[in-house]
Amino acid sequence: MPILRIQNLFNRVINVAAGQTILQAILAAGIDWMHACGAKGRCTTCRIIITEGQAYFTALSTAEQKFRDQGRLKENERLLCQCMLPNGEVSGYIPEQTKFPHVIYSK
Repeated sequence: MPILRIQNLFNRVINVAAGQTILQAILAAGIDWMHACGAKGRCTTCRIIITEGQAYFTALSTAEQKFRDQGRLKENERLLCQCMLPNGEVSGYIPEQTKFPHVIYSK
């Protein structure tokens, strides 16, 4: 099963099921993750900064491409409400701007 390792959540490992967005997998694991637009791809609050395994993500969605064209989504960032992880292991971390104050993060 594909996995996402969230580095600044104490290297928490999330299993991502087939047909599930990565955000759905994170929320199902009981992790509170910012998604201000309700996971509709209209904001960038559910983004992650990828450090390893970027090639394993599905192709950019239309929304992600729009944000990338506008300079609001960097090459090493993805919107977790928009992408899936068909296979592989990826690592990344939550950007400082979208951290919740009530969640304890690691470095």
